[in-house]
Amino acid sequence: MDQIANTILSSGRSAVELAFFILLPVMIVMLSIMHWLESRGILNRIVALFSPAMAIFGLSGLGIFAMMQVSMVSFAAPIATLAVMARNGSSPRHIAATLAMVLSLAQANVVFPMAAAGLNVGATLGIAIAGGLLASAMTWYLFGRALSSGQTYNEEELLPENGDRETLMGVIRRAGKDAWEISLSALPLLVVALVAVNLLRLTGLIGTLEDWLSPLLSALGYPAETLLLAFTKYIAGGTAMMGIAMDQFRTGALDAADINLLAGLLICPLDVAGVAILVAAGRRVGEVARPAIYGALIGIGFRILCHYLLYA
Repeated sequence: MDQIANTILSSGRSAVELAFFILLPVMIVMLSIMHWLESRGILNRIVALFSPAMAIFGLSGLGIFAMMQVSMVSFAAPIATLAVMARNGSSPRHIAATLAMVLSLAQANVVFPMAAAGLNVGATLGIAIAGGLLASAMTWYLFGRALSSGQTYNEEELLPENGDRETLMGVIRRAGKDAWEISLSALPLLVVALVAVNLLRLTGLIGTLEDWLSPLLSALGYPAETLLLAFTKYIAGGTAMMGIAMDQFRTGALDAADINLLAGLLICPLDVAGVAILVAAGRRVGEVARPAIYGALIGIGFRILCHYLLYA
């Protein structure tokens, strides 16, 4: 019982430190930038500029906006965008392509905090965007080709309105409020996930699997900790994985090269928790989840290959 109690307490401490001392300040800065660009109408101009070129990948105005939300805020930020698409006549094929892209991108709430562990933010986001576009194209042209592509409106007309231009202090206050909500909402799942993973480590199950698979991982150039991180990520989500990875970086089990090598595999919203949250945006989103996941797997495979070639 002492081991279980200590595991719960240490996991809770790690979760609080991650949520409020790493995730919160990074999100305040990134959301301040995002809200300022939005309040000045710059986001809408960027979307309008790139919409014609992105149409070849099955994306339109709202799809590009979702890309910016994932890359600048968090994986959960596009929920509102997907909900708009589900409610207002966006075609199932466009929804599937957008969801595939979102699932295969690198979410800002993991990327930017992990810069403290040596993650190359520019390369990670650049490769992720390329992988996301590949995922959306594969979904549009292959996995979702049987879906209807008819739309009842112009998606670009549904981009968020700029409203009154906020002052800089107003933008920062709004960003702080949103960042607090993101960090606070992540905390319960983070605590439970870390406790579950650490209890599994106590049982020795993960250690046994690592012993069995370590020769294969070593032959491929991956660290022995890959299995634990992948298990955590695809069951509990990217934020929980980040908590484990940051602990391992602090103890020396992982170095910056390992973090960058694993980024393509581990930093994306495609996991049990991520899919469940995103498909909650609406029934029509859930209906196209299967072809979107197939497309996202192609995009993530591309990202894994790119990171392997760069850092193995």
